[in-house]
Amino acid sequence: MIAAMETIQTELAAVVGDSAVSADPAACRAYAVDAREPKLVVAPHSAEQVAEVLKCAAARDLAVIPARNGTKLGIGDPPRRYDLALALKSLNRVWHYEPADLTVTVEPGMKLGDFQRFLSPDGLWLPLDPRGDAQASIGGTLAANAAGPLRARYGAPRDMVLGMKIATADGQIIKTGGRVVKNVAGYDLGKLLVGSFGTLGVIVEASFKLYTRPKARATFVLSLEGLEVARNLRRSIVGSPLDPLRMALLDRAAADWASERGELPSSAGASAPFEFWLEAGGAEKVLARYSCELEARAKEAGTRMESPQGADRAWGRIADFGRLAAENLPDSVILRVSLPLDLSEEFLARALHETNVRAVVSQPGTGVVSLVLSAERASDAATAVAKIRNLAGALAGVLVVEHCRPELKPQLDVWGRPGSDFEIMRKLKAAWDPKGILSPGRFLGGI
Repeated sequence: MIAAMETIQTELAAVVGDSAVSADPAACRAYAVDAREPKLVVAPHSAEQVAEVLKCAAARDLAVIPARNGTKLGIGDPPRRYDLALALKSLNRVWHYEPADLTVTVEPGMKLGDFQRFLSPDGLWLPLDPRGDAQASIGGTLAANAAGPLRARYGAPRDMVLGMKIATADGQIIKTGGRVVKNVAGYDLGKLLVGSFGTLGVIVEASFKLYTRPKARATFVLSLEGLEVARNLRRSIVGSPLDPLRMALLDRAAADWASERGELPSSAGASAPFEFWLEAGGAEKVLARYSCELEARAKEAGTRMESPQGADRAWGRIADFGRLAAENLPDSVILRVSLPLDLSEEFLARALHETNVRAVVSQPGTGVVSLVLSAERASDAATAVAKIRNLAGALAGVLVVEHCRPELKPQLDVWGRPGSDFEIMRKLKAAWDPKGILSPGRFLGGI
């Protein structure tokens, strides 16, 4: 086996160069997925090299998992097998940029924070706040369709993509869509690829529509005594002319953690009071109007409003709640529940009453709720997840286990039942990756 891997390493080095292939244990450990480490790390420098590496891997029946910073590698089922880590860190260039047309084409290895800094001089941005925040890569954000509270105003990555290039397991590079907004050819195919967690192909280039960055931003925080007050506040904002950039509802434990006033509790900690966070953007007059409107709503609710310091950092922690909570509480179970917009508070009230929740971050503008559960015993974790999944299902919601110990994943059913587009995805997987070498077993339905 060692001789065979040495031969494979030589073949891959002929494609990407000797320095871009490593069997070093420390390098492989950095790309571990659910405690399973690859045998080699391969770091191609171009889309063509990615395609050639995949072709070589398919010929040798080697399992490949693409990655950059690994901010989302913990999501999904454990891989059935794992031979090569496809490190996309060197694919970090901007190929086309037309600020006047609000379009850009970028490679997947660029970090979101670096990309925002590139766009900033022209007053533009890509309004995404995914898991991983500034450290998240463009490719990983697309592969997971990862979005945070900004999704309520701007949509998810899937809504911003104009076109992509995808390397497939047979060594081809396939194009979808185009660089200009009016070109929507291949849109449905692109939608399917975004959020497929690297199981259908490897994104090697993406074109986006961009947005004008708000002239100024301000954050307002209201302390609330209960979920009914939170629901009424959300409804009043959604039904008003106010159009905030993002909103978040945090229980006491999560609010203290996001504001760096304290750590996440090691045992059950979720409780009232809650904090309702809202970020507004625009000219100073617009922000002044938000301040007056929210101050009035705070008085109606019998509470107070504050404008905290360090809000940008706190929003980054809120967006990256799932990953950071997993790092701080590795033995916990972290759930992400997507619900109809008007039912998130009802779901949350039931979940807090019936299960052992440590902390909560909810997105009132999107219906997404993240929960941190205690998981001292596997049987207790399985019971709690099943109970919360039933609660979500009764309210037309969907639950995904974003983090738990690897040995718990088979018992918790990470993804739940496949959706209506699963059959299309399965057929595309069979056509593009017939040997099943791309992230095998990681995604929905064991794809």
